[in-house]
Amino acid sequence: EVQLVESGGGLVQAGGSLRLSCAGSGFTFEHFVIGWFRQAPGKEREGVSSIKIGSGSTYYTDSVKDRFTISSDNAKNTVTLQMSSLKPEDTAVYYCAASPVVGYPLWSYEYHYWGQGTQVTVSS
Repeated sequence: EVQLVESGGGLVQAGGSLRLSCAGSGFTFEHFVIGWFRQAPGKEREGVSSIKIGSGSTYYTDSVKDRFTISSDNAKNTVTLQMSSLKPEDTAVYYCAASPVVGYPLWSYEYHYWGQGTQVTVSS
């Protein structure tokens, strides 16, 4: 059974940093694409960043480029999203997702498996 467990959310002031982790189990980690998505109240789910574990290719939505960094630790089956220079508009529930094949790495409907989400709140 595929499982994804997020951790690391919380409350931070604008300009601060947080690190989110996604621990995966039940699948061959290096054969998958792992994505981070977020959903703010009243808004659609948005692709934030993703990584193709096998190739190491990374993808970011424009609003987080140069502020967020995605990385993987294949030995621990973990993907980390390091978030810096956080803004109030980054406030959302952040979800980790996984899929063996994706055509568009930041499109949520491409992903088969989802974690439960972790809240990130950035105060102004």
